[in-house]
Order: sequence, then structure tokens, then C-alpha cells
Amino acid sequence: MIQPVTMPKWGLSMERGRITDWFVAEGDEVKTGDDLADIDTDKINGTLESPGDGVLRRVIAAVGEEVPVGGTIALLAEAATADEDLDDAARKARAEIDAGAVQAPEGPVTGTVEVGGRTLAYATLGTEGDVVVLVHGYGGDKNSWLFVQEPLARTHVVHALDLPGHGESTKDVGDGSLDTLADAVLGFLEARGVERAHLVGHSLGGAVVVKAAAKAPGRIEKLTLVAPAGFGAAVNSGYLRGFAAAKSRRELKPHLGALFANPDLVTRRLADDLLRYKRLDGVDQVLATLLDTLLDGDEQAIDAARLLSEVDVPTTVVWGRQDAVLPPRDNAVLVDDAGHLVHLEAPNAVLAAITG
Repeated sequence: MIQPVTMPKWGLSMERGRITDWFVAEGDEVKTGDDLADIDTDKINGTLESPGDGVLRRVIAAVGEEVPVGGTIALLAEAATADEDLDDAARKARAEIDAGAVQAPEGPVTGTVEVGGRTLAYATLGTEGDVVVLVHGYGGDKNSWLFVQEPLARTHVVHALDLPGHGESTKDVGDGSLDTLADAVLGFLEARGVERAHLVGHSLGGAVVVKAAAKAPGRIEKLTLVAPAGFGAAVNSGYLRGFAAAKSRRELKPHLGALFANPDLVTRRLADDLLRYKRLDGVDQVLATLLDTLLDGDEQAIDAARLLSEVDVPTTVVWGRQDAVLPPRDNAVLVDDAGHLVHLEAPNAVLAAITG
């Protein structure tokens, strides 16, 4: 049996990817989830995992090559699979890429719901399994989960949500309180007919999902907190205020460096996308209001740790060891070579935390 390894569709906008490195060579045995290749997208570099067990029998696309989403870039098979069968499959895959005849996989299904007088946008992948809802952090959006949502959707129904004030949702956060944001998440579950869900929250989103669990524990199957806000007083307040105030790429880029252990991941496209969001009507007020929720002077104003102590919900916390925004806590799963956006730098670790 021959299993194709295809160019993934990470996020809503990805159409092509460029292979920047292969970690394995023809003849190497691989297991499901092993790192196969680094791929450069229009937003950020990602690491492609093996979709199954077997031997990497053929590499179709070389380092430096751009391939459309859905194109076959390598072939996995058992060692006993005949070479002529693999050669035939490789020729067909190469011809499809060269002719531009690649059939792209379906991307996330997008939609909106009305909650509390606000329109909330979301993107859904997966049709079977337990429901997982991904909740981004301050200034983020549903696309920040692009490396997590796609592989997770193989076994789960995965909704990535834009919180009020973010992404394609209404640019209004009301009083900006955790109550308001948690009500938005719970309202989303109600609107989508989800009785119970596993909530995954990053940074501010981590505190939001804890609050949601405190308000409606019977609706929450499990919590996974990714570098969550509200666990300790320390915070890089300079980053938060600098991000909110930045008006140009030159002003924004130094603050974005605080998000990653590897500053090379701060691309021009990433900065431009964030600036485009920050220039939308109402976003200045959104960010300013949420700063009051996040900060008390130069310390955190949120106490999510206390809230969590009152909730009887299975919880896993994962943190990048090099987080320069929120200092890692000792009771977390610590991930080497990852910063605050650990789900972008080390998505495998976050996936393991969600599914473990």
C-alpha cells in the first residue's frame, strides 16, 4: 500500500508551500507524527508531520520547490512494496504538479453566529470525533491555530473562533471583561449546538476558557491552556502596550520578536497582516479596553489560577520555555526552543497536550 504525503492546507489562505528542508531521506523509516519537512507558507514556516507509519520510498518535490496545496511531495510504503509500483505513482504525482492538475483539499468551513448582539466568526475542520474549540490570545485570530487545527481535525471536529474584537468578528468587546469574553465562547457553543467541548486557549484565550469552565463546568470536557494569562503577576507589559500602540511595521516588528524563540519567524507578511487588523475601525478601542483587563500597572490583573482551582475539569498546561511575554510556570509541560506562540513554533507539543 502506497500512502501519499501531500502539501498541507494550513489556514484559510494557503495555496502553495515551498519546501525548505527535508529531515528524512529515501529509505528512512518513519512513524506517524514524525517531522518530515519544513515548509514555508505565505505567513510562517511550518513543519510537516508524517501522516502514517512506513518507509519514505520516494521524494517527489525537492528543497526549494513550490508545490500547490494537495500536491504529492513524497510517498510512504512498506519496504516490500515493489519499486515499479512506486515509480509509477511517483511519475503520476510529478506529472500532476508539473501540469498544475493538483486537486486541492477542502479547507476549513467558515461561518458566523450571533452571540450577545455581536457577530462571531469561526472556521471548522473535521467531521467526526469530540468537539475542540480553539481560542486565540490578545490581538490574534483563528488563523493563529493553522498548524494545530489541520492535524487535529483528522480525529476531532475543530472550531477555531475569533473572539469579539478580533479577526472577522464584530469589533466590540463591551467592557472587555473575562465574563464578556467567556460568555461569547459559551454562546458560540450554544449557537452551534455543542453540548460539551474541549476548550483550548492561548494567552488571554487561556484565561477566557478557564472563566468559561468556571461559569459552565458541565459544558466543558477538558481544558488545554497554552501559555495562559492569569497565572502569576509577572508579564511583559512593554510588549502589550507596544503592540497596542504600534502604527507602522517599524514600530510593530520589535514587539513581535517577543512572541518567538526564533525571531526569524517574524516575517513581513505577519507584520503586515497584524497592521491591517490594527487599522480597522474600532480596533484601537478594542485593544485599549482589553489592556485594562490584562494589566494592573505593570502586573497581570487577571487571576485565572484562582478560578481554575475552583473548577473540577481535567486540565493540561503547556508553555514555551523561552516565553518572553508570560514567564513559564513550573507545573506546565515546558517546550524547548519555543516562545509565547508555542502553538506556531512547536505545534506537535501542543497537539500532544490536547490529545494526551
